Amino acid sequence: MKLTILGAGESGIGAALLAKKHGHDVFVSDRGAIKETYKRELEDNGIAYEEQQHSWDRIARADEVVKSPGIPDRVPIIKELVSKGIPVISEIEFAGRYTTAKLIGITGSNGKTTTTRLAHHLLTTAGFEVGMAGNVGKSFARSLSEEQHFSCYVLELSSFQLDGIRAFRPDIAMLLNITPDHLDRYEYQMQNYINSKFRIAMNQLPEDVFLYNAEDENIGAYMQTHSLKPRLHPISSQMIEENGLQVGGSTFDMGECSLRGRHNLRNALFAIGAAKLWGAEDEALQRGLNTFASVEHRMERVAVIDEVEYINDSKATNVDAVYYALEAMDKPVVWIAGGQDKGNDYGPLLEVVKSKVRALICLGVDNQKLLDTFTGIAGIIAEARSAEAAVTQAAGLARPGDAVLLSPACASFDLFKNYEDRGKQFKEAVWSQMKTN
Repeated sequence: MKLTILGAGESGIGAALLAKKHGHDVFVSDRGAIKETYKRELEDNGIAYEEQQHSWDRIARADEVVKSPGIPDRVPIIKELVSKGIPVISEIEFAGRYTTAKLIGITGSNGKTTTTRLAHHLLTTAGFEVGMAGNVGKSFARSLSEEQHFSCYVLELSSFQLDGIRAFRPDIAMLLNITPDHLDRYEYQMQNYINSKFRIAMNQLPEDVFLYNAEDENIGAYMQTHSLKPRLHPISSQMIEENGLQVGGSTFDMGECSLRGRHNLRNALFAIGAAKLWGAEDEALQRGLNTFASVEHRMERVAVIDEVEYINDSKATNVDAVYYALEAMDKPVVWIAGGQDKGNDYGPLLEVVKSKVRALICLGVDNQKLLDTFTGIAGIIAEARSAEAAVTQAAGLARPGDAVLLSPACASFDLFKNYEDRGKQFKEAVWSQMKTN
């Protein structure tokens, strides 16, 4: 089969390696520059590629196209391929054809990475040989192209990845929550985004399992009008008790777990629920909860300087994630927010900002929307154009006993490469601040 891969990021390179392994005629095309490490991989494996352009004549000779999740369906080249009857799929769909492993798929607007990592850690601690891939770490396709294969994979799945599936089917699917995010990709129609998230369950069968947030209004409204085939396992806050988490008749103590905030307790309910369904014993699950390390860029404690705690929550790229972060804080906050707005409605944050935020530092190229919304609500408001400037201003505004929280509510691409780059620059600025004190 002639296969064209559009986009030479992690998912594209992974798809190329897997396709080559299975004897396909592969061509990779990226309209931007390809990282040197990725180019070396392509060259070492004899895979043809181009960069800084899309050569239509060559692309259109494909029997099938695998596209990067970062490429919207609305761009001209995708529309043209579809109009000519050439199938366009995601790397997740392509990879799923080449494994008989059991699959745990996790999606949601917030908490995907934490839940994926926790589920993987719990299952590993319980003695299962489990791989982790998808929108976290290695791409699924790359994992399958490597020598070590697992009997089960835990996959973090974004809505962009799910948009390109056709037959992909997880044995256990999780839908953590649905709140406004990426609306610029979905024609600013919330229903389009909701439909995208529910694609995780569209191919499931009655013997499969679907864990879902029973208190999420968007999930509930969809399920009232759509019937799903898999066994349904609702997750609700009623399972969160003063002495721990109640799952499947068992109680789990969260006292030694590194996760913070009520939203993370709900994430843990999902991970524990899936692990119990997989057959993990309670004792091993408790051991896994006690030893789980916090995920970088997600409510990550960086340092304490002059009795001020600095927290990196750079992964909080939408309003709902920021709400949970602020709700979890038990001290006054100097909040660093901003970046590339994705159609945010900041209304849900007004009360929690009013009650918890001492000062707001807007970290972005265009901060007008934040300024318009939070002037008179967030106390002192300042602006910064770099992580270093934001941390310096935060240090000047914070008082002993406060927390400086980077929780942006926005994408990072105006000033940074991605949310990881933003988080790393924030941490470096904090450590630099520590040296000067």
